[in-house]
Amino acid sequence: MKITLIAIGKTEDKYLIEGIEKYINRLKHYINFSFLAIPDVKNVKNLSEAQQKAKEAELLHKQINNGDMVILLDEKGKKYSSVEFSSYLNKQMIGSVQHLIFIIGGPYGFDDSIYKRANGLISLSDMTFSHQMIRLFFVEQLYRGFSILKGEPYHHA
Repeated sequence: MKITLIAIGKTEDKYLIEGIEKYINRLKHYINFSFLAIPDVKNVKNLSEAQQKAKEAELLHKQINNGDMVILLDEKGKKYSSVEFSSYLNKQMIGSVQHLIFIIGGPYGFDDSIYKRANGLISLSDMTFSHQMIRLFFVEQLYRGFSILKGEPYHHA
């Protein structure tokens, strides 16, 4: 199975970039993982929220194939503990999922077309975090999930 994390916009803060790279490098020991940052939509000042979400959706749809399992990181999604999330990952691996894609939307969330394409929604918290920070939190949770599956001590560190 391959896992891809897609996010709208580039990561800006150096400390976040370093943290994301740290966990991406660790993840490579467990799974074929890639992180794709789709460039921000240009001239957003001239667009409504709905128009901006539609433009972002066009860019996202280009990255998704028919057989991909798409999970949106969304405030309305299912919440998991770290152990439950590791079980979720394990179920996807032993199932027929070839490519699992997690998506972090833009500042206004997702266009309806992306919700319709999604196979599920996951929420990382009841709290709201910046779209920049969620990238780091999510790759850390992926790493934690795989370390739990492998019975490694990271989860209890």
